[in-house]
Amino acid sequence: MGKPNRKHRAAKQRARSGGADFSSLAGTDGRAPTAEDIGNAIMAAAMDAAQRGIPGSIAGEPVVAFAVRLAADDPLVGEVERGVSLAGQHLVTRAFHHGWLPADIQQAARRRVDEFAVGFMIDTIAGYMAPFDSATVDETWLAQLGDLSAEVWWSDSAVHFGQWTAKHLLTTAEALGTVIDALALLMLLPKLELIRSLPGTARTTVVVPHHIDEKILGRVRGLLAKAESTSFPEEAETLSAKAQELMTKYALDRVLVDADHAVPDLPGARRIWLDTPYTDAKALLIDVVASANRCRAIFASAWGFMTVIGDDADLDAVELLSTSLLVQATRAMIADGDNAARTDEARTRAFRKAFLIAYATRIGERLAAATAATIAESPEPQRLLPVLASHQLAVDKAFDTLFPQVRNRGISIRSAAGWDAGRAAADRAHLQP
Repeated sequence: MGKPNRKHRAAKQRARSGGADFSSLAGTDGRAPTAEDIGNAIMAAAMDAAQRGIPGSIAGEPVVAFAVRLAADDPLVGEVERGVSLAGQHLVTRAFHHGWLPADIQQAARRRVDEFAVGFMIDTIAGYMAPFDSATVDETWLAQLGDLSAEVWWSDSAVHFGQWTAKHLLTTAEALGTVIDALALLMLLPKLELIRSLPGTARTTVVVPHHIDEKILGRVRGLLAKAESTSFPEEAETLSAKAQELMTKYALDRVLVDADHAVPDLPGARRIWLDTPYTDAKALLIDVVASANRCRAIFASAWGFMTVIGDDADLDAVELLSTSLLVQATRAMIADGDNAARTDEARTRAFRKAFLIAYATRIGERLAAATAATIAESPEPQRLLPVLASHQLAVDKAFDTLFPQVRNRGISIRSAAGWDAGRAAADRAHLQP
């Protein structure tokens, strides 16, 4: 059965199970519910689902049970549509003020609700952004909105909800159920650190953050593409080493130029989302890559993302290198498990988790050694060291400001064979950004 059909059947079951009078959610004076009343009712239903912590399990909610009846009542159709808009805008605004970025909301949504709810959230974000002049919007926001294709596609002549419902061939009951799922997730989002300026507050006079030079970035990506496509390990190693060399030399040259021109260190922050399983082991890999690139990282285990603090160019390097190493680690882990010479243990969760932890630990050692060697071989190592120390102090200060209370947590290892295999794979890995 396709997803639309499943949603039709689920909506009918929800409608049959509801028994409360919708007017009890609106007002106590017998009047017809207004858009604000309906918006409050929708948020009440979403809060109930959120309190149970299970978006998508909303059977029996009165607002859904009576959705078909509301849709048949012409005077209320417009109020329902406007109520949905009010509820959506209220909760997405709350999420943004609590530190969530557009990409963060999308990443959380795709892990916990269906594609219809994800689409509704993206549209709600687009509606939130519509009034803002792009000149007052942080560049990270603009980039994420572009990546999500968060655009106002619907006509101004009608409210979004009705057009969105028609676009996805949903009934009003199905659409309201989807909205409640989406809003329940928004209610579950915890308060995060505000790592980027909110729309409307970014100023054009601030110092533009550093990013990797596009020419360097293009050369690095070209080398990585060749390294990942070749079937010859030696060739891949040469290409990857060249890419790493370019990135490291660029970073060191940049900090010296900034020091000469009194450019202030402006640590930024970025969130990197991790896919299950073994997110804690993958987080360790991100952490060692961040450390080797003059950054600090912290893991939000409940939601599965890393927040990395550092200069924007260093953050670019962390993302590039981490993405490549995660791919290599996963490929090597699966290959070890499929190796006919291996025992059944190589396919267990304990083996694979130990593999990834050992891989990350060994990669950290290799990266630290490579960084130390590059600094020692630089033309001005004595001048470079105090500049790097000053840079690190700025990063540490920014990290401590955002995360004044940090708790360290250990990771258990239950497979010696997995540990040995992981370290061996890390020794074969290409240290590419």
